Amino acid sequence: MSTDIALEPFIPDQTNAPAHAAARGAALIAEAAANGADHVELARLSVQWAHRTFASLVLMSSMGDEVLVHLASEAAPGIEVAFIDTGYHFAETLGTADAYASSRPLRLLTVTPEQTVDEQDAHYGAQLHRRDPDLCCRLRKVEPLERTLAGRDAWVTGMRRVDAPTRSDIEIIGVDAKRDMVKVNPLALWTEEQTQDYARNNAVLLNPLRQAGYASIGCAPCTRPTAPGEDPRAGRWSGTGKTE
Repeated sequence: MSTDIALEPFIPDQTNAPAHAAARGAALIAEAAANGADHVELARLSVQWAHRTFASLVLMSSMGDEVLVHLASEAAPGIEVAFIDTGYHFAETLGTADAYASSRPLRLLTVTPEQTVDEQDAHYGAQLHRRDPDLCCRLRKVEPLERTLAGRDAWVTGMRRVDAPTRSDIEIIGVDAKRDMVKVNPLALWTEEQTQDYARNNAVLLNPLRQAGYASIGCAPCTRPTAPGEDPRAGRWSGTGKTE
């Protein structure tokens, strides 16, 4: 079925604007769900609402969330997709970013850390990811993320509740209290099976590493393939105790 709900522009008041906007978006999603919208329609609606509501909206992608990029570019053609090139990505991931930029109706923004890998090695020593993965992630992922989100009203992520215990209560539309902005998680309620079904049914361009057993894809030095039945994120920061 298709939803038939008007997407009206949101005009924020001057107090607690992110909370008011998120509440309005969440109400829209709840109404659509009550009218029978399925998980795909709810995801598309959330992206459409955010794209029409926030001029500064950005979708953050690691190119390991291909279903989100495909769905969002279809639901909101011209959406800005920011990809953080950490300097440690697999060649396949970089190729996936290039392929999406050339084949999908989106605007790709490539963001890089303040330091190159060589500059970081000179400052902190080689292979920082082995000695202090949290610091390496902060320098190569978190800082570029914060720089990209600065001054924006809303962002879109590929987070799902099934990804990790720390994500078990995320909503489709909510408030990012840390950054005082709206956070949209279109796939929040999707299962792994639903994600795979969407990819198969819509001929989604997938990172080639999927075929090599990589269920969750991050930087090359800190990502390994997972075995059948293993937690999809078990291949991230394996052996370090780090989960996010």
